[in-house]
Amino acid sequence: MTQVWRALPSRGTDVWLAGTGATLSALTVVGPGLHGRLGGWALIVVFAIGSIGALAATRLGETADQNTALLIILMSALAMRLGLLVTEPTLSGDIYRYIWDGRVQAAGINPYRYVPTATELASLRDADIWPKINRASYAVTIYPPVAQAVFLAVTRVGQSVVTMKAGLLVFEAVAIAAIIALLGRLGLPATRVAAYAWHPLPVWEIAGNGHVDAAMLAFVLIGLLAFLRGNTLAGGLLVTLGALVKPVALLVLPVLWRPWNWRLPLVVGATVAVAYLPFISVGTGVLGFLPNYLREEGFTSGAGYKLLWVVESFSGPLTHGVAAFVAVSAVFLAGLAPAIGFRSDRSGEASLHAASWLLVAFLILFSPHYPWYFLALAPFLALAPSAAAWALTSTSVLFYDVVPNDSLPAYEARIAVFTLATLAALAYDLWCQWRRTAGVAVGGTP
Repeated sequence: MTQVWRALPSRGTDVWLAGTGATLSALTVVGPGLHGRLGGWALIVVFAIGSIGALAATRLGETADQNTALLIILMSALAMRLGLLVTEPTLSGDIYRYIWDGRVQAAGINPYRYVPTATELASLRDADIWPKINRASYAVTIYPPVAQAVFLAVTRVGQSVVTMKAGLLVFEAVAIAAIIALLGRLGLPATRVAAYAWHPLPVWEIAGNGHVDAAMLAFVLIGLLAFLRGNTLAGGLLVTLGALVKPVALLVLPVLWRPWNWRLPLVVGATVAVAYLPFISVGTGVLGFLPNYLREEGFTSGAGYKLLWVVESFSGPLTHGVAAFVAVSAVFLAGLAPAIGFRSDRSGEASLHAASWLLVAFLILFSPHYPWYFLALAPFLALAPSAAAWALTSTSVLFYDVVPNDSLPAYEARIAVFTLATLAALAYDLWCQWRRTAGVAVGGTP
């Protein structure tokens, strides 16, 4: 297939790209309606077609005129997002909490102090946002300080779902621009951005459901760009700001660190302290709902670890299985992070691949329950692609279960498929790496 794409003349490639982009845009527009009427299978098909289209576009774009092809990719990406901008969120209600938190802060109240149903907040309730807030009766906000700053800033423009989604799409536009700049820094075709821009996960989770991960991506990618340009401390500050939107961004920091460099940890610690300072009046309450969230999602009982669940599905319950799994996973990640910091290859390509593999390892081992957590990995489909990254981001659609009386297989069966597909993709990546290493060892072509 790659040979066929390479054989296409540039104009033919542009036509293929434009046709694919138009098809994916139309499919995105009708996607929510298809999902609502036909159930989860329709969404799975939409995601499958979208993922294949995004992958095909990265291949097609390599042989095309870069300026024309990039314009087609970006215009199609915009069309996909505009198609979902004005729709009500169908896969998650988190955006209502974002708007509420911004409203609470604008009233001069610490968002970590009260649950939404508290009588102290009664004057802030309305008929559009407040009734749709999840966990309203028992959970204070879970979102860190920089996320709170985003909520406050966007709600000063308007307190509607469309306004919040539009604000987050601005952050995503910055993220896409950073991906293009990073590709240029690596000497790679700018059209590779299609792997992110056309992928259904960011399209649906940012334009469709308005997840704040868009802001996290913007901070992290600009931070990586600053790092590759030689400004490590600015990069560390920006990545830390991203982690104060969604903590998963912390996994990128080991890529920036050089052995025994104390300045980067100091910048990280100072950034965290300054960000939390305006909210410190509630003491340890600044952690919000996070400790209870971890219990609610099964990360303390062990039910939340998909890899462990699959193993125990075959072996039966393992004595001390949860403790052993958590310990081994933590030791592995704790060893991988400094190993990346001590790496000898400090090139941009090696750095981005290291960041990607840290995220892949974390997402496989600690297996979040919600697809939008995999957004952290989506930019690396363009910057440092791997089969495991494609599997994690694309098959995360199997987690959705929001249509009543759906005909989908049981959640356990879908999780098994997700986990086995991810492990198969990981095995393929390791096999490819072994072949490259063996080729170098015998003097072959890596």
